[in-house]
Parts: sequence; structure tokens; C-alpha cells
Amino acid sequence: MSKSIFYHAGCPVCISAEHDILNLIGASNVEVVHLGEEQSTIIDAEKAGVQSVPALVTPNGNVLHINFGASLSDVKK
Repeated sequence: MSKSIFYHAGCPVCISAEHDILNLIGASNVEVVHLGEEQSTIIDAEKAGVQSVPALVTPNGNVLHINFGASLSDVKK
């Protein structure tokens, strides 16, 4: 993985964190995944170790849970 992946669910906490992450790391270094709009990617997030959103998965596989917007189970339909 060459980019970080920022997973979120579209809530205000997630959107605020997304703006901060993109400003800190740079949009070209982050893939943004909206789990509410891309339900099929929830499995990928779970495999990466994401337990709640917003979360950033670094290129070396570390999961950084940022603040707390929603648990992954809350995002599933």
C-alpha cells in the first residue's frame, strides 16, 4: 500500500477529520473511502483492523482511530 486510506461514514466528526487529514498529509497521499456510500468496502476496512470511523490506515498497516463518529457495526446496513 503506497497511500494511507481514510475511512469515514459521512458524519460531521468524520468530515471534519477528513479535512484535517487531507490538509496534514495531502490529498495525493490519501485515498478517502466513504463507507456509507461504498458498503462493499466495509469488508476491506474490517480486514485492515478498522473498528470505528473515522480511521486512517497507514501505508504500513497501522490503524489510527480518530475521535469517534461511529462503530463499524453502526455503518453496516
